[in-house]
Parts: sequence; C-alpha cells; structure tokens
Amino acid sequence: MRTASSHRTVGLDFGTTNTVAAVSHPGDAARLIDFSGPAAATSVFRSALSFWEDDSAFKGVAVEAGPWAIAEYLASPHGCRFIQSFKSVAASSNFERAVIFEQRYTFEAMGKAFLAGLAKRSGGELNDRNSRIIVGRPVAYAGSNPDPKLARERYDLMFEGFGAEIFYVYEPLAAAFSYAARLTDAATVLVADFGGGTSDFSVVHMKAPGAAQRFTALGHAGIGIAGDDFDFRLLDHLVLPLLGKGSAYRSFDKSLIIPGRYFADFSNWSRLALMRNRRTLDELRRLERQAADPAAIARLIAVIDNELGYPLYDAIGRVKRSLSDHDRATFRFSGAGLQIEAEVTRAMFETWIADDLARIEATVDAAISASGVGSADIDRVFMTGGSSLIPAVHNIFARRFGADRVAVGGELTSIAHGLALIGGRDDVAEWAA
Repeated sequence: MRTASSHRTVGLDFGTTNTVAAVSHPGDAARLIDFSGPAAATSVFRSALSFWEDDSAFKGVAVEAGPWAIAEYLASPHGCRFIQSFKSVAASSNFERAVIFEQRYTFEAMGKAFLAGLAKRSGGELNDRNSRIIVGRPVAYAGSNPDPKLARERYDLMFEGFGAEIFYVYEPLAAAFSYAARLTDAATVLVADFGGGTSDFSVVHMKAPGAAQRFTALGHAGIGIAGDDFDFRLLDHLVLPLLGKGSAYRSFDKSLIIPGRYFADFSNWSRLALMRNRRTLDELRRLERQAADPAAIARLIAVIDNELGYPLYDAIGRVKRSLSDHDRATFRFSGAGLQIEAEVTRAMFETWIADDLARIEATVDAAISASGVGSADIDRVFMTGGSSLIPAVHNIFARRFGADRVAVGGELTSIAHGLALIGGRDDVAEWAA
C-alpha cells in the first residue's frame, strides 16, 4: 500500500479567476488556507494584481494582490492599473511583457508579485519554503496556439524558491482525489473542471477505499474555452455594439469596418487593462474623428481611459450567475457616459454560447476516447469549477450520462484540496504532469 510522505504539503490551485490553497501535514487531513481580506477572511483569493505609483515602493511602483488589489482599484481607479486573469497568457508566445507605469513585467514577474501578495495574506501558512508545493495546471492552456513548453518554463520561474519541491498536476485529476472521499465502491469517473480560462477533463478509475493502489488515470483532454469566454459572449452582444463594434469609419474616401482587434482585447482581462496606453488611446482618438458613429468610439475611449474593465466585467458576471438560477435577468451598467439596461433570457445566452458548448462536448469525447473506455463505462461524473453551475453546461452531462450519475460540488475548492492530498503521497511524482 502506498504510504503518506513526511513532507508538509501545499496544494495550490492557481486559477485564471481565483486562487485557492490547501495544506496538509503528515498524519493530518488536508485543510483549506484562509486569507485575510479587506472585509473578511476567505479561502478564495482573486487572481488579480493592482499597481500604482508610490515613491516609497521598489522602483516607484507599489503592487497588491487578491481582494486587496480590488480594494486599491476601487479606492483609486484612475491611479491604478488593475490586472486580472493574467494566467491566460502563460502559454502565449505573443505575450512578452506588460508595461505598467514604464516598468516592464514578464509573466513570471507578475506571478511572483502575485505569490508574494498571496503569502503575505496567508497568516504565515505560505511562508515555509521547505514545503512541497503541488501546483494545478490545465490539461490544455488558454489562448490561440498555446505553447505548453513555454507555459512550463514560465511556471518554473514563477514558482522558483516558493517551496523545496514543485510538482504540477492536472487540475481535474486533483479534483478526482477530492471527490474520491464520497465514493464507497469502485467506479470509473469522468471529472469535468470548468475554470475561468480552460475546461479540462480526466477519466479516472477508482477502486473501493482501502485498495493498495486506488487511483488509475485513464485519459485526459482539455480546451481553452471556459467562463471567461461565456462572459465575452455576453459582453459581445450587450456592450460592444454600443462601443462601435461593427460600425464604419472613413479612410481615403473608403468606408471600412472598425478593426476588430480593439474589441478582441475586451475578451481578455490582461489585454483590456493594458489598452490604457498613449499609443492605443491616440489611435482611437484619430479613429473617433473618422468614425460614422463618433459617439460610440468616444464611449470606447471612456471605458478604457477610466479603467472601467473591472466594474464592466463585474456586471457581466452578475447577470451570468443570475441566469444560472433564473430564466431571465437584467443587465445593468453605467459609467463614463455609458448606460445600459437590457433584459437577457437564459435562452438567448445559451444561443450565444452554443458553439462553445459544442466544442466543449467534443473535448469530452476526446477525453473518453483517450481513456480507452466507452461512454457506457462511465459510472460517475463529477463536475467542479464555477461554470459547472451553468444549466446548459450541466445538461451536457445529464443528457449523456443520466442526471443520477452527475455530481457537482466544491466548485472553487476541490482542486486545491485534491492537490494537497496528492502531495501527501510518497508517489507524488507518478501523478505529476
């Protein structure tokens, strides 16, 4: 029988939207780490950074992470640069560095700043550099043409020195270890993890409790479509047409459609926040003078220049969550001269994300195919992650496998818990990706 290791272990679910950590000591059960926050302690730490100019800070730029980053931004939105979902560029060769207050930040530099903020608010739980660190990683990274090798190199630099040992484990595999505590019989389980940037799937065979080797990973698949993409579908239909998307401008007596790259940046938190730079704003002001609808471009400039990305996506997130519980919801947003109030039905939302759902379901097929079993051999489905609560997502699995075989739980915490459990084993290297 596999034995527990003698290491203090930290399971770290570094997510696109949220980060959660769990710790286990030899002989003790894994438990979540609580982080201090401006309002109250929480086990869910927003994956966000806020930068502002401060002469007393290193190189004149201060930085805060998590809910404290949000608090700094809300207190002084014009003086801050707010960055969220920067994990989504980990595998992108197009991203080299972000320029913030004339300082250049690579992915790993932002990552180290985030980890420092995470540790500072952990009550000392993340200050033990002798710990074994188990980091969750997606099966497939977000972005177009993601480079897994590049992402691994950046992760290695980000986590360098954070612990005595660093291992990377597929996130749905970690969720399987957490889910196993519910099972009393042997089962072949499809684990579906829906994060902010990726949707990942693992098929795992679990023997009954007490077996010498209880877990066998059979196959994995993933796709860079998840909660952030669903947010963008709402944004694309409710907001972007009012900011000039699809409208025209004149250039040398020709009528042309406004370049889509300005609106594509709204699909990614990191790019949206970085649009507030002199070059981009000068381009947009020239475009405003040539636009058929200059008021729309003026609103686009105002959203960027007034750092309205956070409240805009916060409003989008609220209506998306409301549509998980209700057949219709009202989207409301106001700021910088832009006021929107629109009724949205669940049916409309499901139409907008239909192509995304089809690609997700095809990835489920790929995971099952890679596992060497058939759909009929799947005894249980365990869904985790925030988007697992979206009815249209849940219905994919209820329709295919039967509602009685589908379980949902630990939407934000199961992966960190499972990572800590894996890290407490003496065969942890066998589970590393």
